[in-house]
Amino acid sequence: MPPSPKPPGSPNLLSRAPRAAAARGWVNLPRLYAIVDVELCAAAGRPPLDVVRAFLSAGVRLIQLRAKTWDSGPFLDLAHASVAESRAAGAMLIVNDRADVAALAGAHGLHVGQDDLAPVDVRRVVGKASCLGLSTHTETQWTVALNAPISYVAIGPVFGTGTKATGYQPVGVGTVRRIGVAAATRGLPVVGIGGITLDRAASVIAAGASSVAVISDLMSESPEARARAFMHALA
Repeated sequence: MPPSPKPPGSPNLLSRAPRAAAARGWVNLPRLYAIVDVELCAAAGRPPLDVVRAFLSAGVRLIQLRAKTWDSGPFLDLAHASVAESRAAGAMLIVNDRADVAALAGAHGLHVGQDDLAPVDVRRVVGKASCLGLSTHTETQWTVALNAPISYVAIGPVFGTGTKATGYQPVGVGTVRRIGVAAATRGLPVVGIGGITLDRAASVIAAGASSVAVISDLMSESPEARARAFMHALA
């Protein structure tokens, strides 16, 4: 679904990629990529939509909604509401894993992992204009990903993390640097994810990531206050 026009003064999130990646989606990602995980929200006693609103209030303009254990109906309802809130704020809302939910909710895009639908199949559901991200964990995976019809490539875990059991060891900022160089030749931004905290985030950007995806550390205190702290550190 084509993005809504961005409001005056909002970040240029919807700029197109260089010619080599122009058909893939967006390339200019904000430095903070906030992930709203419904299970983590439940553990913190915070409704997911309230967390989405808190991030938007802090100025976050790229949010992913993740609900791996929810049934389709409730997840779609949450996605609809989150997309509406995000569009009103001039932000992008990405759905994790569920291409059907992303398409039905009119989300700006979808993020998939190695065990989900292949990017070429995802494109048949969400279309060519949607932002599409793919998680990678090894050199073989990210080398293949650079030739896939995606908008950005995620690499991780950069550091050790307890939020999600990936089955992979931390790759470190050195790998972020290597994939950043390789991805730049394809006009693709890199998103670092996994174990990224407030004191580590800037080092991942400095290594060549366009954006850092953060989950747990954004819930360590007031989500809005923590998001503001991240944005200040990454400015």
